[in-house]
Amino acid sequence: MDALVVRCIRLFERIPLSLLALLARVVVGLVFFKSGLTKIDGLSIKPGTFFLFAEEYRVPLVPPTLAAYVATIAELTLPPLLWIGLGARFAAALLLVQTAVIQIFVYPDAYLTHGLWSVALLLIMKYGAGALSIDHLIRSRVEAAELSRALSHFSGDGGRTRKWRSSIPFWTGSGA
Repeated sequence: MDALVVRCIRLFERIPLSLLALLARVVVGLVFFKSGLTKIDGLSIKPGTFFLFAEEYRVPLVPPTLAAYVATIAELTLPPLLWIGLGARFAAALLLVQTAVIQIFVYPDAYLTHGLWSVALLLIMKYGAGALSIDHLIRSRVEAAELSRALSHFSGDGGRTRKWRSSIPFWTGSGA
């Protein structure tokens, strides 16, 4: 029985992070995008959207009209960035802020739903968009170029080759 449990755990551990990241990006992106679509009529924000922000949502410190525009624009522009994996960590961070505002000021009883969104967004923020993303392509090219440049600069230098790592940009997550 122990062997079966161990084999199952090893099988679970083989689930690729890229698959989890893709699923998180697609699903949480759909939630926000569909919400954004309910706020517009063609290229205009519906009058009902302004009413909701003024009468029901009532986010403090932000005028309702501004809040309606910001929320609608975020809900329609950030999900496509998540889907293609371009600036996904930053898009996820902004959607996490929006989720926190919704949780704290608009629908505090929806903590289970907002908690699930937050888990998906935090996963993207921590691990990135995964291998199936534009971010991954950019990171791979930057790392390859930096590594090539560093190795050509430090090759044959008597053991100082470890210094190349500090030249890789911090946002790639591969610096020393």
